[in-house]
Amino acid sequence: MADNSSSSSSKMKHELSLLDGTMLVAGSMIGSGIFIVSADIIRNVGSSGWLIAVWIITGFMTLTAALSYGELSAMFPKAGGQYVYLKESYNKLIAFLYGWSFFAVIQTGTIAAVGVAFSKFTAYLIPAVSEDNILVSIGSLKISAAQIVSIVLIFFLTFINTKGVKGGKLIQTTFTLTKLLSLFGLIGFGFLAFKGDIWQANWANAWDLHNLNKDGSVTALTLSTALGAIAAAMVGSIFSSDAWNSVTFVAGEMKNPKRDVALSMMLGTLIVTIIYVSANVVYTGVLSLHDIATADKDRVAVAASHVIFGNIGTYVIALMIMISTFGCNNGLILSGARVYYTMAKDGLFFKKTAELNKNAVPEFGLWIQAIVASVLCLSGKYGDLLDMISFVVVVFYVLTIIGIYILRVKRPDAERPYKAIGYPVLPAIYILMGVAFCILLCVYKSDYVKYGLGIVLIGIPIYYISKRNIKNDDTADLVS
Repeated sequence: MADNSSSSSSKMKHELSLLDGTMLVAGSMIGSGIFIVSADIIRNVGSSGWLIAVWIITGFMTLTAALSYGELSAMFPKAGGQYVYLKESYNKLIAFLYGWSFFAVIQTGTIAAVGVAFSKFTAYLIPAVSEDNILVSIGSLKISAAQIVSIVLIFFLTFINTKGVKGGKLIQTTFTLTKLLSLFGLIGFGFLAFKGDIWQANWANAWDLHNLNKDGSVTALTLSTALGAIAAAMVGSIFSSDAWNSVTFVAGEMKNPKRDVALSMMLGTLIVTIIYVSANVVYTGVLSLHDIATADKDRVAVAASHVIFGNIGTYVIALMIMISTFGCNNGLILSGARVYYTMAKDGLFFKKTAELNKNAVPEFGLWIQAIVASVLCLSGKYGDLLDMISFVVVVFYVLTIIGIYILRVKRPDAERPYKAIGYPVLPAIYILMGVAFCILLCVYKSDYVKYGLGIVLIGIPIYYISKRNIKNDDTADLVS
């Protein structure tokens, strides 16, 4: 057998600090959502008070989940994150279904969507890369310049991350710090640009819950439809706040994982929650509710930036979103491949994914992730896939947090360097809120549930096929 020691590494390198982890969390969370989803939220809830409440509720859920995950990350400080927690709490099947969903739509779909958002706003500065510029047309398949730019971005960031975690963390920390400073600048100037008449009008009936339609008409809500409207509104805010657990996937590369993974999640989610709520307060201070609801292609931040900075505002926000989505995709790409690596170590993913290259990163996992994300870019269906992400993601978050209670019983004497803050009350609150959100989606947005569950359930036969292949391999090894 040839000596492969020069071309591969058997262990990941511990090169990520607390700052790197925090920037990974914040940078992966802040993509394009905060700049656009408030339009859909305001159409669902119809008032400033409920717009802010939706973001606060989502922020509370996210922060509570992060504080709870801290216990699990300290117990299992290794690559794989949520996949590992589900395997230890339940079994390999539940863990695989999460990993399969993560690969099929959660991570790859998000990478595709963020990549397309990058290209759409790049078109503000370079019109030639617009989504309206169709380069190839084969039957119903139309490939635009924007899609090509998205794929180039995904492959470029994947290539950078195959060269080792140092390059990826440098991009992540630099772009996230730039993004945070830019957002704080936008919020600061936004407060200075507040228009008293707009603020008063928007907050005159702050808790009048109703649908605000694009044509300016209002649809009254009953108690039951009001709950559905809040759940529908939260689809956008939850998607915008997802990826807060990205640092758990790279725990095997943290310098002090037992401490810094939990702290990174707490600090990152707190920073992002403050930014998200503040940005939406700014929106209600410079734009009427109708302007928020009817923003061109839901680009609320572009409309707000035009008011704050004048005509140059469009270019300012386009550049900000390019920086934001570039850094966001780097974080998603960097962290995602570590889940497939851990699954492969368990024999539940392509064998080659379990190998590290000479730079101690799972290169094969990075490239297959890039290929699937690129296919989703070309399919034009990534938006439909993302509609179901919020449901699937929250289901697995709830299961993972329930796992804290299970492990307290199964492994009462296990080392817990960090214990979930507010246990057992805070984790229970998240579970109740998460279950309520999923039930409301089942009732009022059944399509999200139907297709989301469909993707999860497809993983069951794949799991048993994988197990059979493992047994066959083991038998072949014994025979040989």
